[in-house]
Amino acid sequence: SDKTGTLTQNRMHAELVMAHGVRWVPGDPLPSPAHAEALRAAALCNDATLQTKNEEGPSGTQWLGDPTETALVLAAHAGGLDKAQLDAASPRVQEQPFDSDRKRMTTFHRAAHGFVAYTKGAPESVLLCCTAQWTAGGSDPLDSTAVLASADQLAAQGLRVLALARRSHERLPDTNAIDAVESELELLGLIALIDPPRPEALAAVRDCISAGIVPVMITGDHPATARAIAHRLGIVDSLDAPVLTGTDLSELDAATLAQQVERVRVYARVDPAQKIRIVEALQAQGHFVAMTGDGVNDAPALKRADIGVAMGQGGTDVAREASSLVLLDDNFATIVAAVKEGRRIYDNIRKFVRYAMTGNSGEIWTIFLAPLLLLPIPLLPIHILWVNLVTDGLPGLALAAEPAERGIMQRPPRAPGESLFAHGMWQHILFMGLLISGLCLGVQAWAIASDNAHWQTMVFTVLTLAQMAHVVAIRSESEPLWRLGLRSNQPLLYAVLLTFLLQMATIYVPWLNPIFKTAPLSLGELAICLGAALVVYVAVELEKAWRRNRQPAAIAMDEPPPPHRR
Repeated sequence: SDKTGTLTQNRMHAELVMAHGVRWVPGDPLPSPAHAEALRAAALCNDATLQTKNEEGPSGTQWLGDPTETALVLAAHAGGLDKAQLDAASPRVQEQPFDSDRKRMTTFHRAAHGFVAYTKGAPESVLLCCTAQWTAGGSDPLDSTAVLASADQLAAQGLRVLALARRSHERLPDTNAIDAVESELELLGLIALIDPPRPEALAAVRDCISAGIVPVMITGDHPATARAIAHRLGIVDSLDAPVLTGTDLSELDAATLAQQVERVRVYARVDPAQKIRIVEALQAQGHFVAMTGDGVNDAPALKRADIGVAMGQGGTDVAREASSLVLLDDNFATIVAAVKEGRRIYDNIRKFVRYAMTGNSGEIWTIFLAPLLLLPIPLLPIHILWVNLVTDGLPGLALAAEPAERGIMQRPPRAPGESLFAHGMWQHILFMGLLISGLCLGVQAWAIASDNAHWQTMVFTVLTLAQMAHVVAIRSESEPLWRLGLRSNQPLLYAVLLTFLLQMATIYVPWLNPIFKTAPLSLGELAICLGAALVVYVAVELEKAWRRNRQPAAIAMDEPPPPHRR
């Protein structure tokens, strides 16, 4: 997952500006000209644009652009500098845009005595180009080691740190010689920004881990910033957790990287082209990979991942086209919610297959075994048609509304090659089908031996009611019905009641008797049919009790999920 906007709120704001070792917090008076010049650089070396809207705030305006750049503009405003006025007084005449290799951006502006270039970017990148520290009266010696140490300390607090620098030019330089242009700079200072984690992201990460999903964070931020945010979100459980940077990745061969990805959960200063290496390394270890992305450069990795997840709000059209899934709210928690919904849907598919095939196998065994037991054919074609259309149809459809079972996000993922009929499902279908058939044939044999003329109606009723008892009992593979509650799936409850009423109508409505070849049952005969159906319900509940006893205590459905270890 990307960090900014997915795991965080994408609402960047400046926490402080540091120049000559002195901190300035927005809202306080500026302590020195160096802080003012740093804010000037932050406002001018900036692509944020002003948009006027009647509904936006008291002034009717808002700054649009990258969240980092809008945060820099607002920080300058807090220091008394207006970007619009600065742009008018010092218009931009040339620029060298940010790129992931240089990790910095430079803009050129007209000044009183020629031109001035402002540079902003990653501290370790900008400091390589600096030879001195700017002051109002000239320059001071630069201690790059101390500045980098300060940047690392701020990054370790989860802050995103940018360095700001400047250089004066008598004539407009040739930006084709970028190395020469971005050299001999004077450091202005550091600006630290924070993008708070989304409140729901912590719970979403915890759900991922409990569900056997490994969250991995990839960001262009400083390694210490990335580690601090990952620790705050629970992606790593230690502030000493390993972090791989883009530079580290470029030095690792495929075999070494494949070993590293098993233990690394945070990647920092990574460019989009390296994401595909991470995806391929994880896949080489047998993992199924879902990857988020938003830029054009993310498209190859999104396509290569097993599930590409594009940002719907901040993503490009290319990223969305390359993805399997689009997040309309760009929120990591939505991915986890989709996993939960996917597990619920898969569970309900299994329940429907379990119900339909058990009922059909019960019908088949009943018709197949009756002649072998020297019994007459127990069901007529109209009975089979009724069972398949009504008894199977209505409750089967209602199973789609079954809510997610408790503990659904505490299960490990399914094996990729796992059969739909795994975990005892085919055995259940066979055993319960034989049980339903045995009950039908048992009632038939008893009724015929008792010279009961209604034996065929009783077999028809037992088959229908047994399936109703079965569908109510299989709503969960482990939890008993009394814990689920009858009203937790009201569509199924209504479908079962409607099917029961329709079945009673085929028995007790006189004009339906000739159509269905049925006859009214006495109270005792109906009680026998209900008792036979109850046997099916009890058998399923006994099977679930046996299944619960075999499960580890940590997966017991009535226990809350264990807290994530920090």
